[in-house]
Amino acid sequence: MPSEKVRLLADDEPEPFEVVEGGRSPYVLTCDHAGRRVPRALGSLGLGEQDLSRHIAWDLGAAALARRLASALGGWLILQSYSRLVIDCNRPLTSPDSIAKKSEDTLIPGNLDVSAEQAALRASEVFEPYHARIRSELDRRRAEGLVSVLLFVHSFTPTYRGVDREWHAGVLHHRDARLALPVLDALRREPALVVGDNQPYAASALTDYGLIEHGERRGLPYVELEVRQDLLATNEGLDAWAERLARVLLLTPPELLGSAGP
Repeated sequence: MPSEKVRLLADDEPEPFEVVEGGRSPYVLTCDHAGRRVPRALGSLGLGEQDLSRHIAWDLGAAALARRLASALGGWLILQSYSRLVIDCNRPLTSPDSIAKKSEDTLIPGNLDVSAEQAALRASEVFEPYHARIRSELDRRRAEGLVSVLLFVHSFTPTYRGVDREWHAGVLHHRDARLALPVLDALRREPALVVGDNQPYAASALTDYGLIEHGERRGLPYVELEVRQDLLATNEGLDAWAERLARVLLLTPPELLGSAGP
């Protein structure tokens, strides 16, 4: 009798992503670090509730911001349900941070001795279905001749290792900055805002998966939007940032939206 297939996610556990359908808007939004759930099979990864509530586990405020922004733009949105500590859906599978043994200054006990087979299971049940769903949506849109503009929504901590971060938001890009630079310029015109260009993080093929795989490799216009978490801690803050980002994006010159992609 064949042995039962080893699984990570039980039948009664959520899918690794949630989709919020949009209309024919060009905007496709992703939120890689929307959730902090850990599969029951992994317990708590050896962490307490306090650590699983921190930025090391997810991007606080990012999911709520992405939902509001998608609504304002009429865009299609996909949110990743499981903690980045299970597997980081914005890291290449070859990255040392794909399954982090240490995040900031916190050791992740449940990730210290992960076998190749266990890592492959996390990839096959969380990472791959999430990105496959993004690919299928982009393929569908291309087949229907719809323009796709990618928005990657994240948040960052106000303080990192004791150093306060001055930026209210960051605009990230790699080689293709055709959408990022107009967005950056428009945000920097907003009164009293400090907006970083590839700050507080710099995008690269070694550290970022989504914008490389779904944006640059397809030749689609994209921008990664980072907003400081304390600015997203209230409904008023979330509403204000969603309105601001939607307004800036909707003012982007149409010629920058490009074609349906290769």
